Amino acid sequence: MTKLKIKSGDVVRVIAGDHKGAEGKVVRVDREKNRAIVEGVNMVSKHTKPSAKNPQGGIIKKEAPIHISNIALIDPKSKETTRVGFRVEGDKKVRFSKKSNQVL
Repeated sequence: MTKLKIKSGDVVRVIAGDHKGAEGKVVRVDREKNRAIVEGVNMVSKHTKPSAKNPQGGIIKKEAPIHISNIALIDPKSKETTRVGFRVEGDKKVRFSKKSNQVL
């Protein structure tokens, strides 16, 4: 498993693929598959059978995962995409924006 620079709760922009330019908050990150689920992006239709939980059944819209390489973090200061770096401040390791040098 690799160290990922994107965490759940981060605001990201899609930089490649069908949803290029879309922005949203990261809901979940799958570290094993290097994929993230972004709120409101890459919506797919899932057909569900009637069950006790959902007696009607039907079609449900839900987010599908996007590869980490296709999303970039948005800098909270300049609102542009930025790369993420790590540094040690005191005795703590922190993430920072490479564009604004601001701790995330």
